[in-house]
Amino acid sequence: MEDNNLLKIYKYGDDVLKLKAKEIQNLDGKVVDFIKRMAYTLQNTFNAIGLAAPQVGESIRASVIDLSMGEEENGLVVLINPEILEAEGKDTLEEGCLSFPKISVPINRSTKIFLKNHDIHGNEIRQEIEGFLARVIQHEIDHLDGTLIIDRVSSLKRQFVKKEIKRLQKEGEW
Repeated sequence: MEDNNLLKIYKYGDDVLKLKAKEIQNLDGKVVDFIKRMAYTLQNTFNAIGLAAPQVGESIRASVIDLSMGEEENGLVVLINPEILEAEGKDTLEEGCLSFPKISVPINRSTKIFLKNHDIHGNEIRQEIEGFLARVIQHEIDHLDGTLIIDRVSSLKRQFVKKEIKRLQKEGEW
């Protein structure tokens, strides 16, 4: 049986993933309901910890993150119009992405960020975040800026990833 609350996750090659998402001006019921569907989709997608609106076809600046993968009641982080004001430190780790199923690549990111965003109620929040959550937030903001993990690797690695995507497509796994 199909779950109508689940949103379609767009994959590499879909144009919506390359657009710079529009700032949310009016946090109305329609936008809040959409963000709730994003959260539901995230928490009902295997092995998912972050989801940005462009990944589900909406070019707006919203993202949901749940490092607990639905295990913790208060594990959901909602980012509306997020902006990194400062960043420091560097670390490279393998990153996967729902828009690149079965692919992971090493990505260099800041280890600490100072973030400004709004919550689901429209309240502005400014906070310092470090560690893995800082990495995930940077990944999600990349989506909002139309930047994908494949854009952050060397041209040689990019060629390898594109070859791997073609193989997965051929095998019906993409």
